[in-house]
Amino acid sequence: QVQLVESGGGLVQAGGSLRLSCAASGKIFNINSMGWYRQAPGKQRELVASITSGGSTNYVDSVKGRFTISRDNAKNTVYLQMNSLKSEDTAVYYCRFIGDGRLYWGQGTQVTVSS
Repeated sequence: QVQLVESGGGLVQAGGSLRLSCAASGKIFNINSMGWYRQAPGKQRELVASITSGGSTNYVDSVKGRFTISRDNAKNTVYLQMNSLKSEDTAVYYCRFIGDGRLYWGQGTQVTVSS
């Protein structure tokens, strides 16, 4: 059974950077879309960024110019480079893959930005 394994979360000061990674533990042959979501306490989960198999990207307005999503198809891995972090970026970050007709979610990684 394929699982998504996330890494790279942690505690950082405002203005700092973190890089999240999410890799599939097994082979997913056709990944249509990879994305990162986040959920802050008391709030709904929201899409932060996504990237298609062709490399087209989409970002929520609040992270445009600060976050960059990228993918390595050979490694079935997606990354989220987060710069100029703000306290409002504090949340649990989840990766999501759509592939082989299925939806896969990671277990979540905590990102905490101290002001």
